[in-house]
Amino acid sequence: MRPIVAISMTDTRIIYGFHAVTARLRQDPDVVAEVYLAAGRQDARAKDLLRVAELAGVRVLNADPARLDGLTGHGRHQGVAARVAGGRRQQKLGDILDTLAEPALLLVLDGVQDPHNLGACLRVADAAGAHAVVAPKDRAVGLTATAVKVASGAADSVPYVVVTNLARTLRELRERDIWTVGADAAAERDLYAVDQRKAIAWVLGAEGAGLRRLTRETCDELARIPMLGTVESLNVSVASGICLFEARRQRGGGR
Repeated sequence: MRPIVAISMTDTRIIYGFHAVTARLRQDPDVVAEVYLAAGRQDARAKDLLRVAELAGVRVLNADPARLDGLTGHGRHQGVAARVAGGRRQQKLGDILDTLAEPALLLVLDGVQDPHNLGACLRVADAAGAHAVVAPKDRAVGLTATAVKVASGAADSVPYVVVTNLARTLRELRERDIWTVGADAAAERDLYAVDQRKAIAWVLGAEGAGLRRLTRETCDELARIPMLGTVESLNVSVASGICLFEARRQRGGGR
């Protein structure tokens, strides 16, 4: 059991949803003050959360629907919420990968500049069950207040990892047997021909410019999204959703 950590109640915030709370308990339990779980929950997800919380030494309190609604501002809490320390601590990609019980599914963003697009990408990554969103430190918008707001809670549920050198990070992923696939409209193969049952990182470029040359050359392969209409490109968050959900489809749909 972890030592008791004093967390000021004036410097905390609420996260919610099974994915967000369980991930935080696994990856950074010291910042979790307490967990609120809907009374009477005995399903598999609740039991898994209780097990993880017990291992982390975090107390779980029963809560009725009204209290959970109040804590989360009537968000889609799925019957679980947690009070965590207010600041965001930078997570290391290697630490996240070491905790996974399934093949990695990552979204790598190469220089996304629009905070609305970043927030939308985080929401898509959360919905698809991606394990992390990776972005470079430079030439990228960063996790601004606007991006967090647009993410609608996904900024807490999906680890956002900032790296100094994106090409080097892609090479490090290859060393971990994680296949990196760059989304490129000029690629010969489409995404449906890519085997996504194995560990994979989808790499998508910035609005308009697409992947940078070095990023494109560093990817293990390139794949395109078939475009059957008159438009030539998709918003990066839409493209991210198509790629990530195809991976989930190939893996059987659920986590």
